[in-house]
Amino acid sequence: MSQADEERRRRAERARRVGLFRYELIQEVIDPQLTARRRGQMVRALAERGHTDPFGGQVRVSRQTIDRWIRWWRVGGFEALVPTPARVSARTPTEVLEVAVALKRENPGRTAAQIARIIYSQSGWAPSERTLQRHFVALELDHELRRGPPTVFGRFEADRCNELWVGDVLHGPTIIGRKTFLFAFLDDRSRAATGYRFGFSEDTVRLAAALRPALAARGVPESIYVDWGYPFNRTRL
Repeated sequence: MSQADEERRRRAERARRVGLFRYELIQEVIDPQLTARRRGQMVRALAERGHTDPFGGQVRVSRQTIDRWIRWWRVGGFEALVPTPARVSARTPTEVLEVAVALKRENPGRTAAQIARIIYSQSGWAPSERTLQRHFVALELDHELRRGPPTVFGRFEADRCNELWVGDVLHGPTIIGRKTFLFAFLDDRSRAATGYRFGFSEDTVRLAAALRPALAARGVPESIYVDWGYPFNRTRL
């Protein structure tokens, strides 16, 4: 099997796992005997809690997304829930990816972020951490790391202020019967709270309300580290 065929097989398998995740999440709410009111209650309950995605991460799925998956199921069944594997043309130069792979194989304990920094220090430019991680997964270099003994890297701290912010959403107390969420961003070096905001919804509007004043007051950091859950994966500021 050629490398291209193997890549297509992996993409198809990942898409199938995503489809299974979507089906397992909505299987209880697609019962035709449910009333519209009961279905709405169940969908809201699903949207309010976290879920383990097909690849082991924790994600939250909005009510709108769940409703969309239900519509897809009604129209096309399970196959409608399986995303079409993307055909992505390579944008990162091959020689850069080869350097990244060599650095990973030289020391499997290196993370994609560390390798990106090494490449940047050598050439003044580097692909994103996400691009490198996807490439390592495609070559199963992450499996090589898992087979080895665990490595302790110690604590990490940015070298200077505004080099790295860390952002997250915390579930706050219930106020007047409504659940609250705290959006917060901390400077990794100084541990200063650069931006924060409580809200009644975990969405991009409240996220922007916390982040925009921080950017205006303290400037744009070199990078911001967040997870891949909602609402960070759909934010464009």
